[in-house]
Amino acid sequence: MLDRLAAMRLFTRVVERGSFTAAASDLSIPRSTATEVIRRLERDLGARLLDRTTRHVAPTPDGEAYYHRCLNILADIEEAEGALRNSEPEGLLRIDAHGVLSRHFLIPRLPEFLDRYPGISLRIGQTDRLVDLVREGVDCVIRAGEPDDSGMIMRRLRDIPEMTCASPAYLARHGQPKTLDDLHGHQMIGFISSRTGAVLPLEFTTPDGPREITLPARITVNDAETMHHLARLGYGITQAPRYRFQEDLAAGTLVEILPVFPPTPLPLAAYYPQNRQLSPRVRVFLDWVTQIFNEADL
Repeated sequence: MLDRLAAMRLFTRVVERGSFTAAASDLSIPRSTATEVIRRLERDLGARLLDRTTRHVAPTPDGEAYYHRCLNILADIEEAEGALRNSEPEGLLRIDAHGVLSRHFLIPRLPEFLDRYPGISLRIGQTDRLVDLVREGVDCVIRAGEPDDSGMIMRRLRDIPEMTCASPAYLARHGQPKTLDDLHGHQMIGFISSRTGAVLPLEFTTPDGPREITLPARITVNDAETMHHLARLGYGITQAPRYRFQEDLAAGTLVEILPVFPPTPLPLAAYYPQNRQLSPRVRVFLDWVTQIFNEADL
């Protein structure tokens, strides 16, 4: 049977995952063991910590209070033991970042992080959607765009320059715009925001400030890779971070347009839950990611 500290770790994971099965899988124990441990914990404390349904598990008011106390206790223990052992951070680190961003910046330099911290293992998710860090058991996410979730702590990493482009074939059919007014009669590839569900307008910086322009879009997508491919095929104008178009610009498959009216740079940041103390493994990962983007050629 698990000891009290292990039971507290299990309890916090059940709360965060909303599931005995998921929590047990995270901690590599049988679901039956997880159920029995929580049942015994509730009996020892004389309080019901969790409301259980067939589809979801949620903390009771007593469970919510106990959860936050457990987070602080477990973080203090991890930090104290690490300091006494003078040991390197260790354990499973769950992160989530956009797939293209991961492949372009993080994956090529991942060996140096793993060599520097051999006790850390990584679980990497690659999504565009918003991630519920606590509910999905994710320690840290990297996202581009303005933050809109007050439930997370943000570490700003870098502003990412964006550009506007189209294929030579598209420009041969529609002409190359020299001013924003020249965009009349053009088409864009629509991109659906994962935050709002609405199609994003094109955005340009002008001497009078940012200007948004929405062009007709025969094709609308919710995937950045698909949008990029459609731009190469000549289906319209698109905007994205400049680093994504470097190979296409060099090969001539895409052409930059309206360079004097660039899109507003995208703020890039890492986020982690505000109700947790920063664990050593998350701290060293954030420091490493910050270094990567400080050194990146954007």
